[in-house]
Amino acid sequence: MGVERTDSGVSRRQALRASLTAASALAATQTGATPARAGTEVAQAGADSGVGAVVPGPRGQFARDVEVVGYTDMDHRPAFKLAIRRVGDRWYLYTGHFWDSGWSVVDVTDPRRPEVVAFVPGPKDTWTLQVDLHGDIMVTALEQIFPNFGGDPEAFFEEGLYIWDIKDPVRPRRLGHYTTGGTGTHRNLYPGGRYVHVAAGAKGFRGNIYTIVDIGDPARPREVGRWWVPGQRDGEQGTPDPELPHTHGFCCANGADVSLHGPPYVTGDLVYLPYGAAGLVVLDISDVTKPKPVGGLNFSPPFHSRFGVHGVLPIPDRKIAFANSEDVSYGKGAAPHASLVDISDPAKPWLLSLLPAPEPPPEAPYADFSGRGGWSGPHNINHHQHHPDVQKQGDLFYIAHFNAGLRIYDVSNTRLPREVGYFVPPDPARRYGPMPEGALVAQTEDVVVDTRGYIYISDKNQGVYVLRYTGRGRD
Repeated sequence: MGVERTDSGVSRRQALRASLTAASALAATQTGATPARAGTEVAQAGADSGVGAVVPGPRGQFARDVEVVGYTDMDHRPAFKLAIRRVGDRWYLYTGHFWDSGWSVVDVTDPRRPEVVAFVPGPKDTWTLQVDLHGDIMVTALEQIFPNFGGDPEAFFEEGLYIWDIKDPVRPRRLGHYTTGGTGTHRNLYPGGRYVHVAAGAKGFRGNIYTIVDIGDPARPREVGRWWVPGQRDGEQGTPDPELPHTHGFCCANGADVSLHGPPYVTGDLVYLPYGAAGLVVLDISDVTKPKPVGGLNFSPPFHSRFGVHGVLPIPDRKIAFANSEDVSYGKGAAPHASLVDISDPAKPWLLSLLPAPEPPPEAPYADFSGRGGWSGPHNINHHQHHPDVQKQGDLFYIAHFNAGLRIYDVSNTRLPREVGYFVPPDPARRYGPMPEGALVAQTEDVVVDTRGYIYISDKNQGVYVLRYTGRGRD
């Protein structure tokens, strides 16, 4: 399961090298740079026009205090989730995909020239969006494809998660397969060691629930613990007991919005769950076989219900957590949020502040991002804090913001976060899948930042950009 080969024995990577080089050159041209020194002119333009100056580009591209370093078209397979790993003196980016079943490995040792070095095909009619890794183990999610993303509800699909050996970084070797009996898993956490923390579409439940999977023997993964919001289980009646630390359950206006998006994020004996309309949920998992509620914080209302809390990243050393929603209403629903939460007492989290909503630059042909087309609002963050090769959360916070691109915030003052940089990619030139509906605009999906300071972002209908923050507030 290494590099995909053509019938002639030439690797797909080699066969498409010319296309990849041309696309990289195009991306560099769009930013006013050559591939060998991408971003130099962009940075200089900002320097010449003043600190924080907006640098416009073609097809809707804008940047402030962010330079483009490199680009790969991913061999025309748009990436979704991203994970970074250093092996010796080389750096590898592992990706899931939107419109192709499988996973790619990208050599980003030279971030100016990222190169797809392997594609591992996945099962047919199956979403392979998500990837996480630690050490020599990688965990990838398998899930039924949503109909609006082109899925056939009647088609057979693989579900659950695969466990891989990645000692050889470009030749993942499959070790095991965990199944849920339902729709599969979405975004999962593997912080190393024995347990994977899973957002599982389990049989007999509405929406995803939390499961803990023991992969001590990767060939025979087994579930050892689970927890769900009361009312998720088929036939379960009533609302949560009043002593539980959250109040949503299925007394929500739309019970189907109660679903664990993931990843569950573990800190010590606690796990923080981004549970859609049920908000932020904190559990005690000192006994992994019996997760117990500790605390929680509701966000819906006033914020929208579906994916009301999409992601949570606790930073215990600072006694804060980042939380955000995901708005799939095309800007027509209740407001999304990206928030800072005080978790000094995990039993009683409370809202500290909201990250300011992105504003279009004066040159943009739209008044706000909610009216630009495509999905708007926050999506994914630099989440893989459990990995040693990921830049640790400091004063800069990185978040993928759909049609507003990458946004960077200074969060040194947790009561007054402020935006300090952004990169809005050019709009895609080619449609690879049915989303977004309507206008084909940039949809920045995921972000990961390595310890060298390089920022990687993915998009529904184009390749991966490698960026660097050039502002004064660097970590």
